[in-house]
Amino acid sequence: MNFLAHIYLSFDDDEITLGNFIADSIRGNKYQHLPNRIQKGITLHRHIDTFTDTHPIPKISSKRLHENYGHYSRVIVDIFYDHFLAKNWNIYSDVPLAIYVDRFYDLLEDNFDLLPDGVKHMMPYMIAENWIYNYSNMEGIAKVLNGMNRRTKNRSKMNFAITDLEEHYPFFEQEFTDFFSELIQFSKLKYNSITNQP
Repeated sequence: MNFLAHIYLSFDDDEITLGNFIADSIRGNKYQHLPNRIQKGITLHRHIDTFTDTHPIPKISSKRLHENYGHYSRVIVDIFYDHFLAKNWNIYSDVPLAIYVDRFYDLLEDNFDLLPDGVKHMMPYMIAENWIYNYSNMEGIAKVLNGMNRRTKNRSKMNFAITDLEEHYPFFEQEFTDFFSELIQFSKLKYNSITNQP
């Protein structure tokens, strides 16, 4: 799953949210200098990723893309799924997406010193271009895919995946909906288990 899903699956717990968000920027166990609950957020993130990587529904979504994008298909599916979460946000939250995202950006700014260097570098661009809110529209997703393609020095061709999203939109959306209901249940159980540990 991508940024918005990991934030959402932190269940409005600020320190868990920070850990869940920064986890991809941290290698192995190089996070033991961080506050305990941020460490727990990193652990939660990794459980979410393992559940997603081994679940059959994202594999179906990924298979639809594999011929054109190879191993980048899973990354593209993560981005597509964040689009559907943002687009259908009012199903999942009573807080409007714009307000929810602004609160998250405030959380990052308030805890800037705790963030890994890679996140510190990315954050101003994320906020200025409002990446997370713009997952809700096709133009925003197209920009994300273009940016990811540039990061791979045009090897991934991920910029073309917006066409795949448009062509198979109802299939990807249904797969997201079916999968995300299971992921919420799994994540809530893991959150409760992790946060109840010393």
